[in-house]
Amino acid sequence: MDTLIIKELESTGDLLAAFPVMKQLRTHLDEIAYLELVKEAQEKDSYRMLALQDGNEIISVIGFKPMITLYYGRFVWVCDLVTDRNRRSGGYGQKLLDYVHDWAKENSYTSVALSSGLQREDAHRFYEEKMEYDRVSYVFRKVLD
Repeated sequence: MDTLIIKELESTGDLLAAFPVMKQLRTHLDEIAYLELVKEAQEKDSYRMLALQDGNEIISVIGFKPMITLYYGRFVWVCDLVTDRNRRSGGYGQKLLDYVHDWAKENSYTSVALSSGLQREDAHRFYEEKMEYDRVSYVFRKVLD
C-alpha cells in the first residue's frame, strides 16, 4: 500500500478514467450520462470526486458533497463509494472515507452521512462495524413521471 495516492478528479480525462470502477456501482449509467451528471453536480452542488490509485490504476472512487439541512446541520453527504470488485476488502474504501472525514473536520462540517441500498448487506457491515456509522433512517424515493 506504499504506492497509494488519493487524487481529486476534475478533468474530463480523469473522470473518464474512473468510469470503469464507478460503473460497478452505478450500472445504469453509460459514459456520456455519467460525465454529464458529474460535471453538473460539480458545478451546481460542489460535488467532489476522488480516486484512490495504485500507480496509474484506479482502485476505489468516492463522490461527496457538503450540505446543510435542519436535520443534520452542516454535514458531508457521500453520494458514491465503490472499490473495484477485484480489490475489495483491502481497506481502500476505508482510506477514502477517512479522507472525507478529515476533509469534513477541516472544513467545519460536523458529520458524514450516506445511504446504502437495502440489498448491500456487506456494505452495511462495513459502514457499521468497520467505520462505526450509525443506522439512523431509511431513505425514500419517488420517481416522477
